[in-house]
Amino acid sequence: MKVAIVTAGNKGIGLEITKKLVENNYKVIVGARSQFLEKEIKDKISFLKVDLTEYDGHQTLVQEALEQYGKLDLYVNNLGISDWRPIQKIDEEFLNKLIATNIYSAFWGCKASEKVLQNGGSIINISSIAGKRGSKNNSVYVATKFAMNGLTQSLAKELGSRNIRVNALCPVLIKTEGLIEALKREYSPVSNKVDDFFADFTKSQTALKRLPSGSEVGEMVVFLASEKASAITGQCINVDCGVFPQ
Repeated sequence: MKVAIVTAGNKGIGLEITKKLVENNYKVIVGARSQFLEKEIKDKISFLKVDLTEYDGHQTLVQEALEQYGKLDLYVNNLGISDWRPIQKIDEEFLNKLIATNIYSAFWGCKASEKVLQNGGSIINISSIAGKRGSKNNSVYVATKFAMNGLTQSLAKELGSRNIRVNALCPVLIKTEGLIEALKREYSPVSNKVDDFFADFTKSQTALKRLPSGSEVGEMVVFLASEKASAITGQCINVDCGVFPQ
């Protein structure tokens, strides 16, 4: 029996990760602020309403895993939000919101989970291709994802002696409700032509002439957490259909 925690695993990419873990016989605990889960998955996981920008929220999830199953094998830091603003429009509220959501939550998840993870366990951070290259009007989001990749690399060195692996996944644009909502805001690169933006980006930027799916991110989580990936740690792996070959 394998036990996993997925932060914000109730919608978007997180829900696809949750589904793949359930399909692969994981016992999954999901933490988020709001309980929105598809009926088909709702009865197959445990859900806790927590604030993931606070350390206590992550501690609550870890304690639930220990009380229910007596162990923890995988912690997926998936919580994240996108938003675009030029530097002159960035205020303290905007900065704090993105940093707390995207990077505080990852730090607290790593801190809460590493002390109880099993030998051979994994932390997987859901980062972004934005953690490897900058883009216009996106400095705060990009900075948080560069930070997440740095966290991943440092903790891989720090926890490796205990046989705990730490990796990150860096997807390119994946059509989730949260991303589409963010793309419709004033300073995004899209304006009101979201479908045209996705079509143009796919045609001009991807090698495979398609965008990845949330399900494919979930498959990568399952692989990285498995013994088949036992030699892989400290890596920030693109899931991008060839947008940014490395």
